[in-house]
Amino acid sequence: MKNNKTYRKGFVFKTYEAPYQSPFDKLFEIFKELITHTSGDFDEAIDWLRELDKEYKLTTAEYTIDDFIEDLKKKGYIKEEINPDGNGDIVITAKTERAIRQQALDNIFGKIKRSGQGNHKSKSSGLGDEHTGDFRAYQFGDALDKVSMTESLKNAQISNGIGDFSLSEEDLVVEDTMHKSQMSTVLMIDISHSMILYGEDRITPAKKVAMALAELITTRYPKDTLDILVFGNDAWQIEIKDLPYLKVGPYHTNTVAGLQLAMDLLRRKRNTNKQIFMITDGKPSCLRLPNGEYYKNSNGLDAHIVNKCYAMAQQARRLHIPITTFMIAQDSYLMQFVRTFTYANQGKAFYTGLKGLGEMIFEDYETNRKKELKDKIS
Repeated sequence: MKNNKTYRKGFVFKTYEAPYQSPFDKLFEIFKELITHTSGDFDEAIDWLRELDKEYKLTTAEYTIDDFIEDLKKKGYIKEEINPDGNGDIVITAKTERAIRQQALDNIFGKIKRSGQGNHKSKSSGLGDEHTGDFRAYQFGDALDKVSMTESLKNAQISNGIGDFSLSEEDLVVEDTMHKSQMSTVLMIDISHSMILYGEDRITPAKKVAMALAELITTRYPKDTLDILVFGNDAWQIEIKDLPYLKVGPYHTNTVAGLQLAMDLLRRKRNTNKQIFMITDGKPSCLRLPNGEYYKNSNGLDAHIVNKCYAMAQQARRLHIPITTFMIAQDSYLMQFVRTFTYANQGKAFYTGLKGLGEMIFEDYETNRKKELKDKIS
């Protein structure tokens, strides 16, 4: 019997429908963005949210901003703290800080899956637990659990035949594995006044990058270490939980102090692989003298300050610590400073605006560590 059915192949186009989000989830996405801009100030973030609601009708009569605040409390994203004067303030919790870091990771680096081991593969084979699929002859010192019994038995059969079967050391093979290693990273963030100068908000993107990098390392590479420091007139270390609250101060740019602290932190690390990321948008303009006073000069590139920076770059090179500089500026004389600084360190430099900052940090973080591991092991 003849089949009269007609089968057609092709594409079916439909109007895009966004995945369903509850009223809380929609507002929470906006809230996380606002709380980053307000450096953790809950009241200011909610004021902004109310203004956006007036303009874009984010809420309905069934679910208001006040309902959203109550849900934030119930879900543990905010809490009330009593000040010494008896008044209460609403602050975000560690749960919110983690959510902000995760959002920064998603926004900047995309959806990255968690790695089971969290270690970094090199391009050289050796002891490790990352299988390559290749086999090599057994060598003295190889663990017995690394011996491939299937391949070894096959070699014995080829050598001796089935009738006179015997297994010798020459028949044994092991599956090759890749070296894995760890990385210690220090992230330096410029918080000098120029990060908000001329009406440009450069500190918020820098914070987002720092939070994304922190979330990337702590979730995907848990055996790595990450230290974060900020530098203005001086340099000091901050915790990951402090990143959402980071603010610019009335500071000059003491790059030398930041590099000194970064290298001090890395000297204490046992990892062979160490590196520094530096996010800055301005020229070095400050030094702290031995007597404790500050030497400052914002007019052009001061030779005394610049030469100290070059000396620090060379010192880091001797310690095998590459420095990757992300310069958020397009001034030709600043770019020339960074080129000379990078040459002195034999590191890397990117001259960038704010748009691609996160992606470049991520790409260099992956590529740089693989190169360093190869250099150390090969």
